[in-house]
Amino acid sequence: MAKDDRSTPPPLPEPLAVAVADSHTHLDMQSGTPAEGLARAASVGVTTVVQVGCDVPGSRWAAALAEEFEQVHAAVALHPNEAPRIFLGDPDGWSGQHRAPGGAAALDAALAEIDALAALPQVLAVGETGLDYFRTGPEGVDIQKESFRRHIEIAKRHGKALVIHDRDAHDDVIAVLLEEGAPERTVFHCYSGDAAMAKTCAEHGWYLSFAGPVTYKANHVLREALSATPLDRILVETDAPFLTPHPFRGRPNAPYLIPVTVRAMAAHLDLPENELATAIAANTARAFGY
Repeated sequence: MAKDDRSTPPPLPEPLAVAVADSHTHLDMQSGTPAEGLARAASVGVTTVVQVGCDVPGSRWAAALAEEFEQVHAAVALHPNEAPRIFLGDPDGWSGQHRAPGGAAALDAALAEIDALAALPQVLAVGETGLDYFRTGPEGVDIQKESFRRHIEIAKRHGKALVIHDRDAHDDVIAVLLEEGAPERTVFHCYSGDAAMAKTCAEHGWYLSFAGPVTYKANHVLREALSATPLDRILVETDAPFLTPHPFRGRPNAPYLIPVTVRAMAAHLDLPENELATAIAANTARAFGY
């Protein structure tokens, strides 16, 4: 593939015989209209998607899209990196420049809107929330933890699933979940832990959602984690437009590429494709309550 072709969307894969859901996607960050993206996905057997918000505007957009399209369910939250930005008055990220006033009042106002959106019937989850120690420096850790705890409370009060973003923070994420009491339905989005952590998650009844990285040649640890996950706790996602599965890594991702990841997972688990797809479909419906 020529370097210039990296912006070209991958071709449509062969359709799945058993329809599944993309448990985590960002249609607002993808090219084309949502209707076009949903139609492409449906044409290959991806008939349901969970549209995930990462900030207040994105969460509003997710809720509106889920109200418009029956096959879309919404998740709303402040991303772990978003909470420190709001609190520290740095909406453009960790620029190192002078930050305008933010503070607890700004974070409270943003969380109040997430709370209101979480009450809507088309919003089935609170997330993605959690901890991210890769992009946020030490000054943001306590703010992230406070935001995470408050999202957990929102999810439990509204009876919604909780969608976890966990990057370089495995032990702390689990510690906060156990301290606060995880919601009955908790999903680790784009699971990135090892097999031991997968077993811990399974012991607590949490769901693990696998994305494109499980298909990457060097990710043996992630495939070992997949093997360690009970079949009734496995979900699949794109996190599109990010994390495109092999052999299309580096090209634009979208929900229609879910079959590529499902087939790679089934091959690794030595399961018939339809058996894994059937389990994923049932697991996703149970995890999100639809």
